[in-house]
Amino acid sequence: MKNVGSQNVTIIARRKGNKNFSFGTFSVPVTVLPGASVQLPVNFAPIIAGNVKTTISIISSAPTPKLLINVSGTGVNANTATLAVSPTSLNFGNVTVGSTANLPITLTAMNGPVTISSAQINSSEFSLPGFVVPKTISTGQSLTVTAAFTPKLAGTASANLVLTSDAANSPNTVPLTGVGVAVIAHNVALTWNASQDVVIGYDVYRAATQGGSYTKINPVLDSSTSYTDSTVKSGTTYYYVVTAIDANDVESARSNEVQAVVPSP
Repeated sequence: MKNVGSQNVTIIARRKGNKNFSFGTFSVPVTVLPGASVQLPVNFAPIIAGNVKTTISIISSAPTPKLLINVSGTGVNANTATLAVSPTSLNFGNVTVGSTANLPITLTAMNGPVTISSAQINSSEFSLPGFVVPKTISTGQSLTVTAAFTPKLAGTASANLVLTSDAANSPNTVPLTGVGVAVIAHNVALTWNASQDVVIGYDVYRAATQGGSYTKINPVLDSSTSYTDSTVKSGTTYYYVVTAIDANDVESARSNEVQAVVPSP
């Protein structure tokens, strides 16, 4: 309020219109010099929802002693919706370094719609692939999100997934844990009895199913009676046979098949 006159004006009293509005810290009486201004703080704390209007009044020594000021505001209901997260924590267990394990998280909007505005994880080893915010979940509906763990190093990893939303219980924090397991290099060592015939070497064949089909795995003829297959994968079963090659490049019948089970990891 500004005193636009040439005389001092003293504000004597102020009156609020209803319970939705109140005055802030402002002591009366207060004198306003000509050309000076004074601020009268007005607080709005609605006790009902919807548009609220009233008139506040200022009583002063001005020629027009009663100044009426119209004030209005809109009261809105506080958000009572909540976001339910299940499970409340995730443990990915043992995961080989460089590979990825996935687990589901179910998000449910309770007592109203919920809009998720942010999903933050404080570790690059954990992620929410394909999840984009903002994301709105309708009342009573659920959304399943995939959480992924891709360990970069061997050892225990942990992080927090923090979901920020307009729900009353925001933010929601989901602890994430997993163990990175070092890659173990496996191999299969094969040995066999020497052929009773005169031969110049042996070929080694491998199959993924019992009885074939077989693929030759030694790049050059093996002159010894042993071979190490270092191209096997963890958790896989292989079947091997060996043939003998004579000086005329004639290949013998296949040997008896042997099975090798590679452990995991």
